Amino acid sequence: MKLYNTLTKQVEEFVPLKKGQVGLYTCGPTVYDYAHIGHGRKYAMDDLLKRLLKYNGYQVIHVQNITDVGHLVSDADEGEDKLEKGAAKFGKSVWDTAEIFIKGFYETMDKLNITRPDIICRATDHIPEQIDLIKRLVDKGFAYDTPEAVYFDVSLFPRYGELSGQKVEDKLVAVREEVRSGNHKKHPADFALWFKLVERFENHIMQWDSPWGRGFPGWHIECSAMSMKYLGETFDIHTGGEDHIPVHHTNEIAQSEAVTGKPLAKFWVHYAFLQVDGIKMSKSLGNMYRVEEVMEKGFSPLALRYLYLTSNYRSPLNFTWSSIAGAQTAYDKLVQFVKGARSQELGASRKELSREKLKKIDGFRNKFLERVNNDLNFPMGLAVVWEMIKSNIPDYDKLELLLDWDSILGLDLANVSVVEIPEQIKQMSTIRESLRREGKFVEADELRMQIEQKGYLIKDTANGTVISN
Repeated sequence: MKLYNTLTKQVEEFVPLKKGQVGLYTCGPTVYDYAHIGHGRKYAMDDLLKRLLKYNGYQVIHVQNITDVGHLVSDADEGEDKLEKGAAKFGKSVWDTAEIFIKGFYETMDKLNITRPDIICRATDHIPEQIDLIKRLVDKGFAYDTPEAVYFDVSLFPRYGELSGQKVEDKLVAVREEVRSGNHKKHPADFALWFKLVERFENHIMQWDSPWGRGFPGWHIECSAMSMKYLGETFDIHTGGEDHIPVHHTNEIAQSEAVTGKPLAKFWVHYAFLQVDGIKMSKSLGNMYRVEEVMEKGFSPLALRYLYLTSNYRSPLNFTWSSIAGAQTAYDKLVQFVKGARSQELGASRKELSREKLKKIDGFRNKFLERVNNDLNFPMGLAVVWEMIKSNIPDYDKLELLLDWDSILGLDLANVSVVEIPEQIKQMSTIRESLRREGKFVEADELRMQIEQKGYLIKDTANGTVISN
């Protein structure tokens, strides 16, 4: 299995730190608003990665954080706390806001058939761990106390910016005087580990005691504290959106490795943005669609998951209403195939396959795994799926392969059921077959149309007629 490592800027063979086991940390949501289809893509890709690792025989420990405090409007130390802003918008307390959107987030992810993490950890449940990590940074001289906050000194970490390739001095140009926060910072790129209840945060609602006075943690420190608590000082894979590279993950690496002297994660995997009609999603443009809004238009959330599979994770995915319609058509075809194959399988006896067909089956299996194991190339994996379905191997072998692969793809095809066909429809199908054998194709076709008008599909196969709904 190969993965592109953002840290090394190249595709590398994945070898876990501990044989047979993988520690996976995925940056979770900031729970101040509803999840949208861009979130869906990110977390679907996390799910696909985890499923593939498990398929390859690894035991995966999947940890995901919930940011319910400390994430400011900017990824840097600028603006107000997102959770307080969300609470004001919806007229709820910050605590109730967090609960509402945590519940809503996972309900949305369930619709996309995204498996739950093994460990879900909330920032507010891990304040002691974050304080302890900050204390260690202060003791080692990497952090300094000021009247407004405790800051990490980026100048003392020589490899700061290695993940993004951006040098510390380049950060100077990104700071505008009118939005600059932290009058006591030594360098504009220094970032807050602990905010104190002064000035703009004087009335911050979520607050705790600390060695530096009452306040609340910065966003970046939570991921370091929680990932290391559950996965150790060094773990295998850390994922996130591409927007996390220049600030959040850069800061995570600096503060974690300054304390431990060890790499935080062996592999860093980042996903590109989802666009809508070729442009970035934005509330101001009204194109930030929720999964539920897509469903209200008549599309299955699993069709949306199929759409996510059609684009390389390191490239932007363009969502349009025509693209989701195309994905729905493709997904429906897979569902119909499963129904048809299962209907056929019920009455079919297993035949001994020729050497040629056995070779084809093995060839498809190997080709699919080769594609998806090559840096999560699911678009090429889908191409193999359709090549296999269109081949001349028996349908029950196609079904077996498809359901095996779907343990990775996650389209929930194993739960597609064959609806019991009414006796009247079966009789009409039997009469139609007799008409076809007698060469009465016009009459047979008329009967086929009558069957379809009743909501059932007829497929003529080498093994007989298959009826599905």
